[in-house]
Amino acid sequence: MRVLLVGGGGREHALALGLAADPAVDKLFAAPGNPGIGQLAELRQVTPTDPVAVAALAVETGADLVVIGPEAPLVAGVADAVRAKGIAVFGPSAAAARLEGSKAFAKDVMTAAGVPTARAYACADEAATAAALDEFGAPYVVKNDGLAAGKGVVVTDDRAVALRHAAECGQVVVEEYLAGPEVSLFVVTDGEAALPLLPAQDFKRVGDNDSGPNTGGMGAYAPLPWAPPGLVDEVMRDVVHPTLAELRRRGAPFAGLLYVGLAITADGPRVIEFNARFGDPETQVVLALLETPLGGLLHAAATGTLADHPPLRWRDGAAVTVVVAAEGYPAAPRTGDVISGAEGAGFIHAGTRRAPDGSLCSAGGRVLCATATGADLTAARDAAYALVSGVGLAGSHYRTDIAAAAVADRITIPG
Repeated sequence: MRVLLVGGGGREHALALGLAADPAVDKLFAAPGNPGIGQLAELRQVTPTDPVAVAALAVETGADLVVIGPEAPLVAGVADAVRAKGIAVFGPSAAAARLEGSKAFAKDVMTAAGVPTARAYACADEAATAAALDEFGAPYVVKNDGLAAGKGVVVTDDRAVALRHAAECGQVVVEEYLAGPEVSLFVVTDGEAALPLLPAQDFKRVGDNDSGPNTGGMGAYAPLPWAPPGLVDEVMRDVVHPTLAELRRRGAPFAGLLYVGLAITADGPRVIEFNARFGDPETQVVLALLETPLGGLLHAAATGTLADHPPLRWRDGAAVTVVVAAEGYPAAPRTGDVISGAEGAGFIHAGTRRAPDGSLCSAGGRVLCATATGADLTAARDAAYALVSGVGLAGSHYRTDIAAAAVADRITIPG
């Protein structure tokens, strides 16, 4: 099977590792890729959000399967253009990707499907936003209605900060705050059948103890030893299948990766958000534990044959990933600094490039993900931080508490 992987971040490097390890994948292309992906795949240049260009590249490479990693190409309709060429695609149509492309659309789908989630209002001006903030009270939750690379959400006790964020975004969704630990659940689906992957937890705030602004994610771990028994079955029953049914009813069946972001509240799981693709950096830990060949799984979802796929197999133990970020991230990351100590196994490239002299340099805010597995969460965490300790990158920073609360059994569910 010839596979074309679209994208060039940490999530795509993790996907490339899984695809390259699948015996059924005999040729892997990536566009545009990054230096880490380049060790596994033949890199091609393309603008990932250009449907015509990506579809042409899929034809040129003779791809049997196209895997679209980031959200922007999905919302731009890249999957539709590739499908129009008769090529199997792992990734939803533009119509279904609105589930991530518009928070208001996602809330409308959830309401229609009876999915448990926070009460919310779509707001287009300051008066509507102010009224919604006053109704829900602090902490205030304000979300950019459109795509924002994981940084469009503000959770604050300061009403002025919430109003300012709304003004900067334009169209926003204001929600009631959901108290409880967060869970990320990935679900592979062909629009009808659906297979859940291992739940994971990521860390959005830039600093230890969840301090500082939101980011695209500073680390993650899986599995979750504290998760309530039956959590996945409950979410599949009450969230995933009703959502898929509602999208089919609307003529926009969702085939690809449905990301369910959850808060485990005193009243049970509540959906915080949907995404239309693998989450980053949770992908790094979930796929590190997946024993089932990845290419065959994604191909089954892309071709409507997921119901016939064997049950998923998982490796024992746990996985932890820690993001090494550039100086100034997330507000104004500095790029172009030389990276040392990150060429070995366990390093997943997110924002890197090769300089003309061959040295590895930073090229984004989140630069590397140090990813490790172990017999348990403690061992995986220790191994991940051992990798981080060997990285040289001027001005870089990382959180020191990824998975620490889970290891210490300090995570509690309200009520």
